Amino acid sequence: MRIALIGPGRAGQSIAIAANGAGHDVVAVAARDTGKAATVAQRFDAVALAIGEPVPPVDLVVIAVSDQAIEEVAGEVAPIARNAVASAVHVSGATPVSALQAFEDHGVAIGSFHPLQTMPTPELGARRLAGAWVAVTADGPLRSTLYDLADTIGLHPFDLRDDDRAAYHAAAAAAANFPVAALAIAQRLFESTGVPFDAARPLVDAIVANAFESGPQAALTGPISRGDVATVAAQIEAIRSTAPDLAAAFESMVSATTTVASSFSEDDTL
Repeated sequence: MRIALIGPGRAGQSIAIAANGAGHDVVAVAARDTGKAATVAQRFDAVALAIGEPVPPVDLVVIAVSDQAIEEVAGEVAPIARNAVASAVHVSGATPVSALQAFEDHGVAIGSFHPLQTMPTPELGARRLAGAWVAVTADGPLRSTLYDLADTIGLHPFDLRDDDRAAYHAAAAAAANFPVAALAIAQRLFESTGVPFDAARPLVDAIVANAFESGPQAALTGPISRGDVATVAAQIEAIRSTAPDLAAAFESMVSATTTVASSFSEDDTL
């Protein structure tokens, strides 16, 4: 496909690099910062544009700007791209497809293409896309086009209804960030006792593997899963003494874990 990238940030560049590596042609890169657009466009031997300049004929426009800017950018690009663009998508997990309504008003098919992966740098992000999953919201021929794009990059596509976006994005945020928060607490506590944080890696790797092989509830271990209230109370007291700034966060984690453990126990008895 011929692709135009609007918004050459980390996510946009990651997708563009992966698509280019899979044989697609990134022909244009547009940004508010024309200097950045030129730098990124050079990588693909593409034309650099300011947002609002005419887009060359393309099969797909990928809008990878901030969530808050998607609708505004669509409103600027759609009127001047209507005869040159077959379809347009954004890459947000939270924003509804209706943010691209300006394109649809000009006869352009619209949808979304949200890789369920972290992309800290364009190069690393592009590599991590292979094997990741991607949420596709689109109908008809565009859905097939986006599934084909995903397949060529090595992504696993799945359908996401617009009505489910908030719950889906909450799940993605929980999966990506809550384990990191728990590990940050663990790091502080381990290091306060002179134990290196790396000592926890085999344990964490095994727990994550268990969670995906047997389910998160079945992977629970430790005093909360056993109902050992005295041990948990002793842990909380120790944290209040050695790392009082972490006490509230730890207790919140205990509460969340207790909820999951209780749910598992109830399911197990049914």
